[in-house]
Amino acid sequence: MKSAASQPLLSSRKEGLNPVFEQLDICSFESINKFAATVKTKYGGIDILCNNAGIAYKQASTAPDLEKSKVTMETNLIATKNATDAFLPLMKENGRICQVSSMAGILDWTLKDPKNPVRVRLLDPVLTEDDIMTIYSEYIDAVKQNDYTVFKKDSAYSFSKCLLTAHTRVMGPKVAADPRNLLMNCCCPGYVDTDMTSHKGPLTIDQGAVTPLMVCQLPAGSTNGEFYRESKHFDWENNKYF
Repeated sequence: MKSAASQPLLSSRKEGLNPVFEQLDICSFESINKFAATVKTKYGGIDILCNNAGIAYKQASTAPDLEKSKVTMETNLIATKNATDAFLPLMKENGRICQVSSMAGILDWTLKDPKNPVRVRLLDPVLTEDDIMTIYSEYIDAVKQNDYTVFKKDSAYSFSKCLLTAHTRVMGPKVAADPRNLLMNCCCPGYVDTDMTSHKGPLTIDQGAVTPLMVCQLPAGSTNGEFYRESKHFDWENNKYF
């Protein structure tokens, strides 16, 4: 019996492509470091990094809120950040990085009130990675205490994507200053027909790949630290296209 991981490889080979499978668990430092070493040894570096790994609990899940919040945040935000930190030094000249975020993480959906103190902090032009990690910790503490004064209840997925987009925005200027001419942006692939969406999404997997692929192929001189939706530059703060 062929494993589930082998199916995309077989499908791609039918299209005349020749992808190679390497195992990676982004929630494991050991796995990240092993993968990075493999990439460096076998390929000498990375041209395109698309951080697509992520999870979402089903609405019917009976898991405790704290478990759902921790696991979702640790996968969608912390593990993705750790993977990016490990792979960034391996990026080749003119490399591209795409963080797969979500419209669920748009500020008007996760922190709608313009005066929300967390929203204000996320929009601070001097926001740092450490600040984002502090907000993440505050969110987990709020779930522990069942205190949703500034955070929305049952928002682990959307808020993890909100913070992932914020992380991309923070990384933008750093990446822009890199002499390798790198670009790093994030995007929403759309509502795709996958196991994670319980096959409710109207988009096929190929259609869902269009915007991430566009971000991965942005020409030199394009944006850094920005958000894209439906292959267009989108204003994460004001919920509209530029």
